[in-house]
Amino acid sequence: MGPDQDKQQREQSPQGAAQRLGEAQLRELRRSSIMHVDMDAFFVSVELRSRPALVGKPVIVGYPADRSVVLSASYEARRFGVKSAMPMVVAMRMCPSAVVIEPRHKLYYEVSGQIMDIFGSITDLVEPLSVDEAFLDVGGAIRRLGPPRGIGELVRTRVRSELGITASVGIAASKFVAKIASTRCKPNGLLLIGPEETVPYLHSLPVSALWGVGAKTVEVLSRMGIRTVADVAASPLPSLRKVLGASGEHVYRLSWGIDPRPVTPVRLEKSIGAEETFAVDTADEALLHRELLRLSHRTAERLRSSGMHARTVALKLRYADFSTITRSRTVSTPIDSAQLLYAVAVQLLESLGERPMTVRLVGIRAEQLEEAAQAPLQLSLDRRDDNWRAAEQVLDQVTRKFGTKSVLPARLLDPGNTSG
Repeated sequence: MGPDQDKQQREQSPQGAAQRLGEAQLRELRRSSIMHVDMDAFFVSVELRSRPALVGKPVIVGYPADRSVVLSASYEARRFGVKSAMPMVVAMRMCPSAVVIEPRHKLYYEVSGQIMDIFGSITDLVEPLSVDEAFLDVGGAIRRLGPPRGIGELVRTRVRSELGITASVGIAASKFVAKIASTRCKPNGLLLIGPEETVPYLHSLPVSALWGVGAKTVEVLSRMGIRTVADVAASPLPSLRKVLGASGEHVYRLSWGIDPRPVTPVRLEKSIGAEETFAVDTADEALLHRELLRLSHRTAERLRSSGMHARTVALKLRYADFSTITRSRTVSTPIDSAQLLYAVAVQLLESLGERPMTVRLVGIRAEQLEEAAQAPLQLSLDRRDDNWRAAEQVLDQVTRKFGTKSVLPARLLDPGNTSG
């Protein structure tokens, strides 16, 4: 191919065409430059790379134990009603032919890193939401890589060819609408909703499509005769505020496609926590306290290793019937100590009073996080708090050197192994 032919081919490519765009055309293309990229049945897709014989069959990733839950399900399994977070025993009842694969979390995190590397090669404006999805703002990449639709196809092609899995891409003028677009084109699709199409498209959807509108809100709105996004948009804002409180305006703005939030590349964790499902449902107070102490240490160690302090402590309790309650309390001074987390968690547990049934799961979360350098010192009138924190910092150092079970608080030592 001669130089002239090569130049002509470059100019006819999407990238070459983009480089010749005027400022007005660039501004128009950048009106729809927010992407939401979401992997399709991520855990399952990663597993099927090494098990091609299972492609097209119902597959579930999760532990086969009765008390475990579904972590991911193939689309073939979903046709039977199987969903993520569903109890495994229910999923197997719905789809007895499903193949169950035990999860390999380390592998999933490795692939997640590769996904984020691909995103980062497209644009610096990447906001991860979880291991397998992220928002991208590709406005700055248009002149280099072409229009947003072409960039979306490029992302899908690279994910498929380099990682062997598929992704769905939604493109719009805002994060909210881009997320809706990716959901509506799953699996393995791409949907661009332009600015002029945004409101008509939104108004064709059920009200449950709006962020923040869960089952209870759907029920409340239904009693008002509001069943679609168009119904929300046509409702007087004072009426929505009256029934939904502060979220009324949020829902109303979304119904008109108004979501000014930018893609934020650096995002601090909103919470850090840990939870445990008991092998057998329990009403044993001592066991609940012991598990809370264990979870407090796991959470506090993660806080300190992340350089974070927490202003709020939350307790999660799931009963035998799967009903779940949460309680939280904001502390006067940000904390990262297991003993302080545990003390608040026990207060929250005791505030619940007599429990109606046995407990299936207990969890603790540290919320309202802030960087330790910005948080005030953990001052306390009780010097034991400072002593505990110093001891836990030493425990961190020992753990990093010798492993996770080198040193434990006496209350957490295995009662069946007391010889020494």
